Amino acid sequence: MIEVRDLSVEFGGALALRQAALGLRPGDRVGVVGESGSGKSMLGLALMGMVPDAARVTGQLAVDGRDMAGAPERDWRALRARRVAMIFQEPMAALNPLRRVGDTVTEPLRLHLGLSRSDATARALALFEEVGLPDPAARRRQYPHELSGGQRQRVLIALALACDPGLLIADEPTTALDANVALRITELLAGLTESRRMALMFISHDLAAVARATTHLLVMYGGDIVERGPTAQVLADPQHPYTKGLLHARPRPQALRVAGGRHRLPTIPGSVPPLADLPRGCRFAGRCPVEVPVCAGTRPPLRGGALCHLAEGDA
Repeated sequence: MIEVRDLSVEFGGALALRQAALGLRPGDRVGVVGESGSGKSMLGLALMGMVPDAARVTGQLAVDGRDMAGAPERDWRALRARRVAMIFQEPMAALNPLRRVGDTVTEPLRLHLGLSRSDATARALALFEEVGLPDPAARRRQYPHELSGGQRQRVLIALALACDPGLLIADEPTTALDANVALRITELLAGLTESRRMALMFISHDLAAVARATTHLLVMYGGDIVERGPTAQVLADPQHPYTKGLLHARPRPQALRVAGGRHRLPTIPGSVPPLADLPRGCRFAGRCPVEVPVCAGTRPPLRGGALCHLAEGDA
């Protein structure tokens, strides 16, 4: 359904996304992880045709066999919601505070599918029930501020599912939710992907949520996909130094118990550099604990699923 090859997004010579490649089929569940500024959301926006106007998009981005890289907005409008849909970050910002949530969900049903008001309302109620909103008829008449964070997130999921998309992009869907609600939202998304036979791209900082919701994983840094593979394999045996750093930085309850409740987490030194100042070769050069002279100046090959000069596997 989605084929991406050498897809780049450039802002005045700075690459926010560099030569990305991936394929998505019905039923695929792909996680995307990395620090803020690594390019995760930009990849999702590129797949929606929603990169900023100032950006230049190059490479191939095929949706149902049609190349959409650089396609005009009118062509993307025909695909959004119906073939590709997105759950945006921050439910309170994504939902119109002046509209009842039922009206928000019925709008794309009337606009894209041409349903009557009564049919769209019935469909919205069915969607609310599908995503687990209690008492859908009452919720339909409420405003976003009258719902809990988890309920608002379920409304956004219903909105994204309204036109039966083939790909659902969930951008930080568990942000600002408590652990129990986040777990239920993660399980809901995984279950919907299976029942609807749609593809899911799950963008998150939460490695535990990604492990539960996805079967394959992309690790991003500085606009590059630096590692890829089955989720369980990447998390159990990471090949790229950056992936190893992310995993080592996770809180470990066992370590806290051993240390008597006080334990300093290991961190990756430094921070993600600005787009205009990224290394020409490996984006992680300058922060990598094992880099060699070739790293900063030469783009590494893909070895064993990792974009690294030192990774094991065939180039």
